[in-house]
Amino acid sequence: MSKVKIELNENKEIVTKIREGLKRTGGYCPCMLVKSPATKCMCEDFKEKIADPEFEGYCHCMLYYKKK
Repeated sequence: MSKVKIELNENKEIVTKIREGLKRTGGYCPCMLVKSPATKCMCEDFKEKIADPEFEGYCHCMLYYKKK
């Protein structure tokens, strides 16, 4: 089994905006309407996608990118 590779978005402006949003929301995904344990960054939705070996792509807010 190979190690999962997660990277920050290459677009530094997006990373800056999302990190500002995370600070403002106390660590909850700024793109989600509900603050819950499931939307705390790194959100449950992206963790589930990471678990799929066939998934390659961004998390909901585009902060993280998972490579195959």
